[in-house]
Amino acid sequence: MDSENLWEAKKRENPGHSAWFIARFAGMRADGVDLDGESRLVDALAGRSARILDAGCGTGRVGGELARLGHQVIGVDIDGELIEAARTDYPDVDWRLGDLAALSVPGEKFDVIVCAGNVMPFLAPGTARSVLTRFREHLAPGGRALVGFGAGRGYDFDNFFLDVQDSGLSVAGRFATWQLHTLTPDADFLVALLEHP
Repeated sequence: MDSENLWEAKKRENPGHSAWFIARFAGMRADGVDLDGESRLVDALAGRSARILDAGCGTGRVGGELARLGHQVIGVDIDGELIEAARTDYPDVDWRLGDLAALSVPGEKFDVIVCAGNVMPFLAPGTARSVLTRFREHLAPGGRALVGFGAGRGYDFDNFFLDVQDSGLSVAGRFATWQLHTLTPDADFLVALLEHP
């Protein structure tokens, strides 16, 4: 891609950023912080042994838990350090290095695509619509996508919903948390449930 992904830009400015990210989540898990809210919601939406794409999988905490619950998971992330951490922690899951703006998983259609954390604001500027279009192309008939990210990160919720519309996906639900609290105008987080119409 011609445009630099904002995660890569952050790593260029701070080469230790990925190691810090890995250590941060390992510390949170060691402290007993609940890191599985996204996984519980995806599991509730999916049939047993569903095909799930963890888009922007990072260290694998969401996809790894979903695999433990019996789902067939493929995780994709642009950061090789995070992919290696995922492979170490969850060696039985298919983790792949790749850019979501050029997402291609040949022969695969997914029942659910989950894009958790703040993946969308870290995309290269102007590529969100392309990423969402690729999500649509990789969904199985009746498949859904769950996308969550925070406010104030350079990609506002209104622009996201415009990109969703242009991608060919439709919005089935708008929430403020992974526990499906109502999205209000002052919400600082968005969880969107998307469908192929």
